[in-house]
Amino acid sequence: MLTQKLAFTLAITLGALAHTPAFAQGFPSRPVTLVVPFPPGGGTDTGARVIAEQLGKRWGQPVIVENKGGAAGQIGADYVAKSKADGYTLLLGNIGTQAINPSLYAKLPYDADKAFAPVSLVAELPLAMMVNPAVPAKTAAEFIALSKSKPGQMSYSSSGAGSAPHLAAEIFKDQTGTFVLHVPYRGGGPAIADLLAGHVQLSFMTVLEASGHIKAGKLRALAVTGDKRVTAFPDVPTLAEGVIPGFNAISWIGLLAPAGTPQDVVDKIATDIRAVLADDAVKARFVALGGVPRATTPQEFGKLIADDKARYALIIRSRKITVE
Repeated sequence: MLTQKLAFTLAITLGALAHTPAFAQGFPSRPVTLVVPFPPGGGTDTGARVIAEQLGKRWGQPVIVENKGGAAGQIGADYVAKSKADGYTLLLGNIGTQAINPSLYAKLPYDADKAFAPVSLVAELPLAMMVNPAVPAKTAAEFIALSKSKPGQMSYSSSGAGSAPHLAAEIFKDQTGTFVLHVPYRGGGPAIADLLAGHVQLSFMTVLEASGHIKAGKLRALAVTGDKRVTAFPDVPTLAEGVIPGFNAISWIGLLAPAGTPQDVVDKIATDIRAVLADDAVKARFVALGGVPRATTPQEFGKLIADDKARYALIIRSRKITVE
């Protein structure tokens, strides 16, 4: 009798295991939505369209880029945080949505520490310090001198209060003693549009989103903000090359899923992102635009988010940066 009971229990257990769903098997079987929490035209949006196209080819299913801008990325991030955790709604977040907003805003509509499952970093994005060509400054040092001669009379645009470009500009102002007014926008696209129109004189934006305008001569790059020059613009110096020694402020974009997404689905998407970014043509597209493609494991991306969150929390507190 005991043997029969054990055999029955074993059969039930094995049967249950046999029917345990392998969530990643056959994923995706329908279109996937990739949410960009900013308007079209910015660096996050540009990167999203590159990987959406390539993932769509690899999966044999459309990857639809959906822009949900506003509130410094909170609206789009919140939408994904509250979506079904099945891998079919993903977020292309950036350093602002994942590492800066939690320290900048007293209350977010989601728990930044628990709402998302990191999937993979996609690219590191150095920033360009750019001016409208009507501005007479040809170098960062000349701009510093010009702005000091007109304190409070010049302004800069950013992709939003608390964004990586905003913080980079504030650190720049702090370390150079300049007074340039901040004009925040709801994304990189609108911020660049007003720089192009001459409504503001300066902007710090990712090279990825600004490269086309720089190459066309519509904007002038004075410097880049990373610790090394970017391949797309080898003649543009870094701010650290004499103007502000040690200056290093970059952005990044990365893929996240709602918390609770099955781990095998997360791992599959991360593996496919790695394969996409290993393609020479895709790498060349990112590099030509000024980005540095870099895939990670979900665990590595999670650590990067945590480390940057701690770093920017210190910057925000020490410089008393608040949402305007």
